[in-house]
Amino acid sequence: MSDEKHTEEEVFEDAPSEDMEIEDIEEAEGDKLKTLRDKLRTCEEEKRGHLEELQRTKADFLNSKRRLEEQLERDKERITEKHIETLLPLADSFDMAMADPSWESCDEKWRKGIEGVFAQLQGILKGHGVEKVGASGETFDPEKHEAVSNAPGEEGKVVDVLQAGYTAGGRIIRPAKVIVGVKS
Repeated sequence: MSDEKHTEEEVFEDAPSEDMEIEDIEEAEGDKLKTLRDKLRTCEEEKRGHLEELQRTKADFLNSKRRLEEQLERDKERITEKHIETLLPLADSFDMAMADPSWESCDEKWRKGIEGVFAQLQGILKGHGVEKVGASGETFDPEKHEAVSNAPGEEGKVVDVLQAGYTAGGRIIRPAKVIVGVKS
């Protein structure tokens, strides 16, 4: 029995030291675990910050891309308008030539050839969405007409068109130069 007692005593004597070792290990592991949790929390916060920065950068990129595409479209429209503006004096020359009283007395084949060239020019302009504005009898509109002078006639109406105006895509490329009627 004394052997059994001794063994039990040894067990009880050893137990507090083992508990101390376990507590030390748990405390050391607890510190490591706390450190790891802190590092994880820091990494998650950094990740969240980087993700937000990435999202802002992506949004900025997409906005810049959209603005660039819009700018390119506006530039293309301006270039087309400038090109059309260079063709308008040619259209004016055709209009003046065909409005001249001597036009009807020209050789018919020659006249038909010139009318064919004029039709091609009109087709090019129409292909770019260009429309002629300004006709006698229209109500004067300062947005699409430029009053050059006044003449007796119905007040506020276009009496005569000196030079046709043109629009493209709803924008005025060149206003029509007109004579506006006034009461006599």
